[in-house]
Amino acid sequence: MTHAQTPRTTTAPPRPPAPLPPGLPAWLGPAHRRVCGWVERLPAAPPSFAAARLLDRVLLPRLPADARQLLTGRCVELRVSDFGLRLRLRLTPGGFAPAAERGEPALRIVAPSTSYLRLLRADEDPDRLFFERVLVMEGDTELGLVLKNTLDAIGPLWPAWLAAVGRRRPGPGR
Repeated sequence: MTHAQTPRTTTAPPRPPAPLPPGLPAWLGPAHRRVCGWVERLPAAPPSFAAARLLDRVLLPRLPADARQLLTGRCVELRVSDFGLRLRLRLTPGGFAPAAERGEPALRIVAPSTSYLRLLRADEDPDRLFFERVLVMEGDTELGLVLKNTLDAIGPLWPAWLAAVGRRRPGPGR
């Protein structure tokens, strides 16, 4: 084989390593990155199915008709950057469902797990996270704005009683 016939291979640029979750000791960093690499290779369907069932209970009853219309049939991908987790969801006439693995999503949102939790509890302003580049949106900006404005209008999706349990720190003797 001559030089002109040598097949060329292209590789995607390496992904930056997953950031360590807050509070995780640095010495666990290599193990965390290894697990994230495994999680990234898993299919998105199982966690997407679980998320779809949860959204059917928590978000769908509160979703206004105009937002339902814009979201129906469109794939939204959520990436949890510090765990390598990926969810692909779409809204159907019957509720939320896992979206197909193939093709680009209409909207991709990437953020660390702590940012998603703060957004669910309405502890954080999504605009601040966006402008500080903690939360990254790619794709259809109109869809992203409608989704953000709808979630702002709905309020916290994380129940207040559950948020209080999550913030409670065990004291001595508990």
